Amino acid sequence: MEEQVVVVSENDEILGLMEKMNAHENGILHRAFSVFLFNDKGEMLLQKRASGKYHSPNQWTNAVCSHPKIDETYLEGAQRRLNEELGITANLTEKFSFIYKADVGQNLWEHELDHVFTGNYEGNFALNEEEVSEIRYISMQQLDEEMNANPEKFTEWFKIILKEYKDHL
Repeated sequence: MEEQVVVVSENDEILGLMEKMNAHENGILHRAFSVFLFNDKGEMLLQKRASGKYHSPNQWTNAVCSHPKIDETYLEGAQRRLNEELGITANLTEKFSFIYKADVGQNLWEHELDHVFTGNYEGNFALNEEEVSEIRYISMQQLDEEMNANPEKFTEWFKIILKEYKDHL
């Protein structure tokens, strides 16, 4: 069965469920979460999306981005995906939420009410190779330099969410 997303109003009122691909093809607003993880040096964890992903393959993005299921909170979804993608658990704090819309190519759109979480993690990872091809920590200065020099190497939503994150610091 195709994965479902929770379709919502701009006020986060649930309007129903929709197949994920249908929501992305039609730019329908749905629930999402993003996780920014940092190590003890303040460096941000990036993941490189696996080559088999249906959109934005082989691009760098933040630790985890995904969608909560109908029966879970944003935080529960974020914790679930940390485990499913990176094989870890981490204490997370919600920082803010906002709505964005991004063209991710191939006539697909991310239109999301995104809840952004942060946390710290030092330890080993058990990567799900169907989701993540590699990970690395990077300083914010180096990340800014790489994004300016090679923006095509980063997901469209990560660029938007990172700017919003910096605005909330």
